[in-house]
Amino acid sequence: MTGLHADRVVRRAGDRTVVDGITLTLSPGETLGLLGPNGSGKSTLLRLLAGVLAPGAGVVRLDGRPLPEIGRRAAARRIATVEQHTDTRTELTVRDVVALGRLPHRRAWTPGTAADENAVTEALRRTGLTGRAGQSWHTLSGGERQRTQIARALAQEPRELLLDEPTNHLDIQHQLDLLDLVAGLPVTTVIALHDLNLAAMYCDRLLVLRDGRAVTEGTPAEVLTPALIERVYGVRSEVTHGPGHPVIRFLRPAPGAAPHRRGG
Repeated sequence: MTGLHADRVVRRAGDRTVVDGITLTLSPGETLGLLGPNGSGKSTLLRLLAGVLAPGAGVVRLDGRPLPEIGRRAAARRIATVEQHTDTRTELTVRDVVALGRLPHRRAWTPGTAADENAVTEALRRTGLTGRAGQSWHTLSGGERQRTQIARALAQEPRELLLDEPTNHLDIQHQLDLLDLVAGLPVTTVIALHDLNLAAMYCDRLLVLRDGRAVTEGTPAEVLTPALIERVYGVRSEVTHGPGHPVIRFLRPAPGAAPHRRGG
């Protein structure tokens, strides 16, 4: 089996099960969206897929081999991650940050090679940051910082890219620009999102989580139904199916109605 695969993975935090028996197989080149309310296990599942966390049960495999057998450094040459929030107190340029993506490909304390420089230059070009390469990281806008982190991930030359809520705190234009960029990359992508309409627009397949468990998976048209949205998010909605992808319109509660509570 090639690619990244999770087989019945479980992760606990104290007496709470954060990820509960999730199985996931990624198809090469697809964009998979992880959906679910806060606390549903999206971020933890991404960290399990990246090998940052070890499952308490089950296994994550890369090309058929358990991640611990491969090792963190070798896995980092294949799997790149973009976290929700990144910051540094060190004074770095945009190019410096992007060059951090080459560390898995280099021996400790050795200078960068021509291949490293080319990978950084290409990552900057792909993300539209060539003109910002010499600019300080601290002077960037939120959208530019996210693009820089994606460029850093691309400099790793991964085949799998994992993104945790990359559109948080971005305005609508920057959300669309960033997701256009991600969807056009020649990699297999797993992206945790809150916005259901963005997920419908940009993801090939969706996995919906609730309380650490997989509720359903499938195409956006299969998954994003009013019944599913009410069951998982506790809100009423209308879903229309035009050309391309479903569109969700959320319905306001009736005046004077009691707040809706999710069952279970």
